[in-house]
Parts: sequence; C-alpha cells; structure tokens
Amino acid sequence: MKLLDDNKIIDLSELFKIFGDSTRVKIMNVLINKEMCVGDIAETINASQSAVSHQLRILKQSKLVKCRKDGKTSYYSLADNHVEKIFLMGVEHIEEN
Repeated sequence: MKLLDDNKIIDLSELFKIFGDSTRVKIMNVLINKEMCVGDIAETINASQSAVSHQLRILKQSKLVKCRKDGKTSYYSLADNHVEKIFLMGVEHIEEN
C-alpha cells in the first residue's frame, strides 16, 4: 500500500476520533442490530435523549449514521456496511487477547 497524503491522514485521524467516545460507541453498537429512534436508543444505553441527540448529530456529520424520517419520528441506522465492518473489526481486535 502506498503512503497516504496529508489530507487523507487527517481525514482518517478524524474518523478514528469519533470512535473515542464511549456514548458514540454504545450508539453504534445498538444500531448494528436495528434502526432506532432517539428515545429507544437513549433507553437502551441508559442515557438522556439530549446526550444521544448530540452524539447522533456528530455521527451523522461524520457520515457514520444515517437518518430516515417517518412522520415526526427520526430513525437512525449505521450509514453502510463499511461502518459495521470497522466497528466489528475493532471488537474482533480487542477480543483477540
């Protein structure tokens, strides 16, 4: 593999920073299983709806989650299978030891 240019290094560093928050990791963990609304995510991970909304905003801006509206309710899911693979590879790595 060739060396990445500085812009790609910065982008990759920013991506991995997103995984540095335990609330965001918990949210991604529940979204692997199914699409959920903010209230259900908050209840599942035992966090406030405002905290979950804040972290979902960051995850959405980072293109790690996507949102689907159904009436007034927004449902969140992982953006694509790349996100799931990154998450699951991290889990596999920490479980090796």
